[in-house]
Amino acid sequence: MKLLIGLGVLAAMAAAASPALAAGDAVRGKTVFAQCAACHSFNPAKNDPGPNLKGIVGRKSASVEDYIYSGAMKRSDVVWDESTLNAYLANPRVVIPRTKMPFAGMPEPQDRADLIAYLKTQ
Repeated sequence: MKLLIGLGVLAAMAAAASPALAAGDAVRGKTVFAQCAACHSFNPAKNDPGPNLKGIVGRKSASVEDYIYSGAMKRSDVVWDESTLNAYLANPRVVIPRTKMPFAGMPEPQDRADLIAYLKTQ
């Protein structure tokens, strides 16, 4: 039930957040990625402590081989596009309750837009 609520929140947040995404700056997003780099890389051979983010945009959730995802992430059935990434990055634990990701969220819409623009280049 909580997962369904989380996915409902994901849809609502994604719909509300879409306008900010058009203004993403990939160059600035590389700087914003520094917050993520402690756990994530773009190296397909490196999945520790978080899964690699190479090709994340357009990828289905919990699809990186050789990474042990939480049950909640496995059940989420999300495709990571601009809207779903924006919602998840804003508040991971609300969007997908019981995710393993310890990150509390990125409150600034411009930071998320810039990060997503950068992720699209990877």
